[in-house]
Amino acid sequence: MSMDYIYYPQPLSDLIIGFSRLPGIGPKTAGRLAFYLLQHAADAQELARAISDALLNIKQCTVCGNYTDSDPCKICTGERRDTSLLCVVEQPRDIIALEKTGEYKGLYHVLHGVLSPMDGIGPDQLNLSSLFSRLENVQEVVLAVNPSVEGEATTLYLSKLLKPFEIKVTRIAQGLPIGGDLEYADEVTIVRALEGRRPL
Repeated sequence: MSMDYIYYPQPLSDLIIGFSRLPGIGPKTAGRLAFYLLQHAADAQELARAISDALLNIKQCTVCGNYTDSDPCKICTGERRDTSLLCVVEQPRDIIALEKTGEYKGLYHVLHGVLSPMDGIGPDQLNLSSLFSRLENVQEVVLAVNPSVEGEATTLYLSKLLKPFEIKVTRIAQGLPIGGDLEYADEVTIVRALEGRRPL
């Protein structure tokens, strides 16, 4: 803990420390947030209510693992979803990214992480057991896991586990983003772009 905290009253110090535990928030930003909330009590109370409400009412869908306020979630119960298509993602926020495109109409399955032995995350820590119980009417599983080292390992692991089910297993294309420059791209990204090339 920084020595700066000794100058603050304990509740303020605790608030700053709490904010600094959030991802992407350093000590200075944490301090600014804490002081802002002290100066804007109505905003602070609204934020506290929103946090409390989310913790009380948001849960994981027992079917797909997405965050939801109703179980099963609205995607799993959607009448217009293509139940023959199942997209496996790393986190619930990945579903939002795919849904915003308006292109994907199938169902989802959230792993809630990727294999990472260094962090103690193995297959048992991922939402895998319910995945295999959902494959009865599925014709294609799309692996849309982030292209990190851990994501690649997870994708390979899942593709091996899914092979005996004789279901088509695909992965989302990877490569250069729109507006990206070849000279700044890393070798793996360029290889993926070349592998994913298609005729015009």
